[in-house]
Amino acid sequence: MEQQLTPGAWDLRYERKAVALLGIGFGLVGLDRWIIAPLFPVMIEDLGLTYQDLGTITAFLAITWGLLAIITGSLSDRIGRRKVIIPAVIGFSMLAGLTGLAGGLGSLLAIRAIMGVFEGAFTPSANVATLEASRPSRRGLNMGIQQSGFALLGLGFGPIIATQLLGVLPSWRWVFVVVALPGLLVAYLLWRVLRDPAHIQSVAFADVPAQEAEPRRWREIFSYRNVLLGTVVLFGAFSCIFVISALVPTYLTDYIRLSITQMGFVTSAIGFGGTVGFILVPAISDRLGRKVAVGGAFVIAGLALVAFSFTGSSPILLFALLFIIAGCSFGAITTVATLVVPEAVPATLLASAAGIPIGLGEIFGGGIAPIIGGFVAQNYGIQNTLYVALFGLVVGFAITFLLKETAPSKIGEPQVHPAARPPVDVP
Repeated sequence: MEQQLTPGAWDLRYERKAVALLGIGFGLVGLDRWIIAPLFPVMIEDLGLTYQDLGTITAFLAITWGLLAIITGSLSDRIGRRKVIIPAVIGFSMLAGLTGLAGGLGSLLAIRAIMGVFEGAFTPSANVATLEASRPSRRGLNMGIQQSGFALLGLGFGPIIATQLLGVLPSWRWVFVVVALPGLLVAYLLWRVLRDPAHIQSVAFADVPAQEAEPRRWREIFSYRNVLLGTVVLFGAFSCIFVISALVPTYLTDYIRLSITQMGFVTSAIGFGGTVGFILVPAISDRLGRKVAVGGAFVIAGLALVAFSFTGSSPILLFALLFIIAGCSFGAITTVATLVVPEAVPATLLASAAGIPIGLGEIFGGGIAPIIGGFVAQNYGIQNTLYVALFGLVVGFAITFLLKETAPSKIGEPQVHPAARPPVDVP
């Protein structure tokens, strides 16, 4: 059933439901992706794995995630968000559960690589669906809320959930089965709630001239400055956060000489700081502008990282600094990937443009940067891996101010006629 909208009305009810469900979905992406890390010490004994295997499994997932983010962004622009998002949620949830059936490294690599396919498909389409549901003045806040679930569930509560379930379930295999179940419920709710805009057209960008809305080949996307430069900015931010996530735990135990318990406390700051940053930085960008918010985030993260490198065995101070580094880095990532890039392209290229920077950032930040960090740690000392992360922040900051400003508060909020919006469902 459809409800008539009066001129100037906005479907706030749909906006809230869509953002909440897409945020929970992205939180499950983070949970299914990262829960393997706290379970790995137990899995090692059963499957005869090594720590090198964990790095390989992580890299395989990151690479397939990146590749599919690039490909399926374009697909979503052609066939709609629902036809990509809902199967993707079902797919990565089922693959998370199948992880519990793995019999060795080969099957783990295959399962996690395929899971990366579905998670990579979900990410750009969900980002754009959130933009399409959001009033322009709330884009940054809503994108931050939707993105924050990834850090909160995956890196914050994920280790707690894993260890608690491990204490009550008969095997680590059942943990993967249990964490897969919420995704199936979310897929059903998305099927009930989520809509495609008319003619696969973004309602939030309906002021784009008609000639700009014609389909384009994805190779043409890089003709838009923010796509090319935004990708480089994401290389820097992803490099920092993935190097930190992968190597700081070892840095804290081997170089700073913290205990395992202290290390766990400090590294949890990555998840909780990322959650705050996901929400705060995009929300600030709604008011101050995207470039100022992202540039400021890089500066603060860089200063905190320098201070972190000179901090001794003070868990509370290390936690606070890592909280800031993760918050600012994740905040910069979500602002650039989900706002700066999509806001700069025509409506029919939204998911395509969002997918390419995210995909390339995942491939480089999730695959190549930790390898570089590992090489530095092996040959020059674990403490020097922090310079790899710092270099990423410097590169990101340097490129940020070459971006084109896209915040509605700075360039003028587009006026969207209610007739251009998707129909409003009334239960």
